[in-house]
Amino acid sequence: MNKPTNNRRHPRNIWKLALLLAVIVVALGVAVLGWLLALQAVTLDGAAQPRIVEIDSGQSLRQIAQRLEGEGLIRHAWAFRLQAYLSNRARRLQAGTYQLSSDMSTSEIVAALATGKFALRKITCPEGFTLRETAQLLAREQVCAAPAFHGAATREAVEQILGTILPPKAGHAEGFLFPDTYLFAVNEAPQRVVDTMITAFKDKFYDPVWVPASAHKPWGNLYQVVTLASIVEREARVDSERPLIAGVLLARLGKGMPLQADATVEYALGVHRPLTLADLKVKSPYNTYLHKGLPPGPICDPGLPSLKAALNPQLTDYLFYFAPPGSQTHVFSRTFEEHSAKLKAARGR
Repeated sequence: MNKPTNNRRHPRNIWKLALLLAVIVVALGVAVLGWLLALQAVTLDGAAQPRIVEIDSGQSLRQIAQRLEGEGLIRHAWAFRLQAYLSNRARRLQAGTYQLSSDMSTSEIVAALATGKFALRKITCPEGFTLRETAQLLAREQVCAAPAFHGAATREAVEQILGTILPPKAGHAEGFLFPDTYLFAVNEAPQRVVDTMITAFKDKFYDPVWVPASAHKPWGNLYQVVTLASIVEREARVDSERPLIAGVLLARLGKGMPLQADATVEYALGVHRPLTLADLKVKSPYNTYLHKGLPPGPICDPGLPSLKAALNPQLTDYLFYFAPPGSQTHVFSRTFEEHSAKLKAARGR
């Protein structure tokens, strides 16, 4: 007769299995929790500041992850790499200059590098650009629409940042949008673009140069100096001549002579080309062949050398100048007769 089967061990095995399953569940929970924590933003209190990060072409996923961890933008490099693989973006990260923040999650940063959403455009605004030309440049680079930039570039924006009052005739910020190289996002807020450029003017000219000089009562107010600087910017071709050209223009003003600066007529016409005699008769308050004194306002955004030259012009008794064909420098004269003779000689007559 067979002995009955002993089933007493079965409940014990069930308990072991249940305990093992519980341990596995807890371990998975801890792993998931750790994974979620690893993906969290480094800064959670909203006090993070944006940082500029350059992702070079050819950098590996590991190098990018280590760079971001070193910058304090992600918690763990391994979590960044794993998230990039899990989201099928490991091979889609794009080189470029990015504005990232430590309050972005790892997932958000992976997505940003894969889509280029936070990529910045390096924009160089040359010396001598007009407000219109700068607006067109920004529109081409997809930073902001030209009309929106125009609308943001107001006298009030300049006054707010500089803490000074401009004359009522200053209808816009032309002259105060400092020529420089900037980093802007695609579809950047137009007011931020304008404010950044005016702040550069403040940091590089207004605070360190104008404020100390204004204590010694320069020849004109800020708006007049910037207006003269804008003419110098367009008239001069080499930095060494800028103080002298500023001096010639001021000497003409002092004698009640019209400036007769071609650059002001070009501004009135909206072109940059050799002028005709008909051009010199264009009816515009900016035509300094027809109107004495400075034009109503700046004709471009001058660079630092022109601003300094206008503030500290070279004293001179020269009243005339011209640039010979193909030359980067000018020929200066004290009288109209001397000027005419030199001009005739330069033209081979």
